[in-house]
Amino acid sequence: MIAFDLQCSNGHVFEGWFEDGNAYVTQKKKNLILCPACNDATVSKVPSTFGVVKSSRQTAREPQNANLNILQPEFETFKKTVINFVEKNSDDVGCDFAKEALKIHYGASEPRNIRGISTTDEEKMLQDEGIQFFKVPVPAKPDYDA
Repeated sequence: MIAFDLQCSNGHVFEGWFEDGNAYVTQKKKNLILCPACNDATVSKVPSTFGVVKSSRQTAREPQNANLNILQPEFETFKKTVINFVEKNSDDVGCDFAKEALKIHYGASEPRNIRGISTTDEEKMLQDEGIQFFKVPVPAKPDYDA
């Protein structure tokens, strides 16, 4: 997967995710890329602000957001909140994620929020079946219940 910063002809900037650079070109030619704010199909790639040096005095080794570390305690609190929410509001089906998602999709199981592990092949199969899911990288679990 590759992410591009995109901009429509009305000036809205948004992010697009593509299998690769060719997928972007193919979708753009077919007018399949639409601005989420105004549905404009006239979009183009714009330089990402990630990694853009804003000052000639700044060296490549200096962090661009030096005060990002100030947010670390708030980020840890947010991370704990998200992990606790997901755990309390979904069933952990472990390695049976794809199997359970298929059961729910086809009505063999009651609809519910699930979480678990899947292989790349299983994820492709779920996408081909039209099953929506998203991946969240979860770090090794320290005790977030406190």
